Amino acid sequence: METEVLVVGGGNAAMAAALSARDRGAKVLVIERAPHFYRGGNSRLTRDYRCMHLEESEYMMGQYTEEEFLDDLKRVAGGEINESLARLIVRKSAELPDWLESQGVRWQPTLSGTLHLGRTNIFQLGGGKAVMNSYYQTAKKKGVEVLYDAKLEDVVIENNEFKAAKVLIDNKVVIIKAKMIIFACGGFEANIEWHKRYWGEAADNFVIRGTPYNTGNVLEMLLNKGAAQVGEKDAFHAVAVDGRAPKFDGGIVTRLDSVPFGIVVNKNGQRFYDEGEDFWPKRYAIWGGLIARQPDQVAYSIIDSEARSRFLPTVWKPESAPTIKELAGKLGLNPDAVEKTVKDFNNACRPGNFNPAELDDCKTEGLTPQKSHWALKIEKAPFYAYPLRTGITFTYLAVKVNEEARMIMEDGSITKNMFACGEIAAGNVLRRGYLAGFGLTMGACLGRIAGEVAANGI
Repeated sequence: METEVLVVGGGNAAMAAALSARDRGAKVLVIERAPHFYRGGNSRLTRDYRCMHLEESEYMMGQYTEEEFLDDLKRVAGGEINESLARLIVRKSAELPDWLESQGVRWQPTLSGTLHLGRTNIFQLGGGKAVMNSYYQTAKKKGVEVLYDAKLEDVVIENNEFKAAKVLIDNKVVIIKAKMIIFACGGFEANIEWHKRYWGEAADNFVIRGTPYNTGNVLEMLLNKGAAQVGEKDAFHAVAVDGRAPKFDGGIVTRLDSVPFGIVVNKNGQRFYDEGEDFWPKRYAIWGGLIARQPDQVAYSIIDSEARSRFLPTVWKPESAPTIKELAGKLGLNPDAVEKTVKDFNNACRPGNFNPAELDDCKTEGLTPQKSHWALKIEKAPFYAYPLRTGITFTYLAVKVNEEARMIMEDGSITKNMFACGEIAAGNVLRRGYLAGFGLTMGACLGRIAGEVAANGI
């Protein structure tokens, strides 16, 4: 089997690459490890892209400049960022709404409320599944071929040049030759045994928010063949999900946004981090890692009746009780310990002007850890609690690429016809931390670049 551009993966980055290559006249073949129903990887479970824009529209409020976007990225990444590549992606993000619309994607009117995303992010009508369906429908019309249940087993590389791929289809190994190959097949987030290399038995308690097919087999293969690696090998984008979520594929609806409006305690009934450090879209992605470091990798979000209307409705109902002690008992926690934690928090709260739309002046004093914003006493019964677990979205270990999305080898040489984009390249921009909506943006922008450069090189 032969093609001109072979794309490994079937999500947002992969399809952006495939369509961009096809639009420049290349013959394109996509191999997707998942079956047809589960095509799209983690992208089918998403809802928004973060985009630079200088004018208000029906879908995004105000403006979001290049420098503000880049500054947001630097802050969540703790200063470790490939600034030139990040700036390229930020600039390219301004093109995404129109380009994606040309691929059949539709947008919903701008959102308001405590998510604080109406100015920075554009939301897909129908969510990620609708986006992926649009991608695939457009690809079919344009003549992009797709093979499902197709797992890449190995690649033949000679002198930094891709020659052929060995792909497992229907329990048979098929050899596919191509002039260019684009890897867009995810990290190792669904590989619990790989997580155990760094986290030990704690990894058994992790929840995988997305597809079970992202096991990192291609990433490991490329690293073993001499691809340069970048990104923190033991780090991941992980959020606080409902402790009752399924092990795999629960998606965005399992995420809990109650954290800023109450307190979070571990199994010992103790707080362990500032719940109001910053706006939720800039901090939600640290909470999975925080919980991963707590006993038994579990925590509990506790709120009162006043707080229930301040965040998105949840899939599972919270535990409730007329007193904090009774609530703690229902959670299997020490009632006295939890009651003391709540009392200490309430006593430390200082009056202010509560405003969830701003970094307000409602904070605690004399409490460790402090709560920097939105600190209101937990005092109106009944009281509620959600169990929390670490929900992993993607990993940061990646293959290194340049600004043309070309893979770079350990010796510093640039590959002749191998490209990478999406999660498998995420660590090039972010080695830790996250910004809501940036994953899709990075995938689509780098995917478009990979597709364009690959097609132009044929």
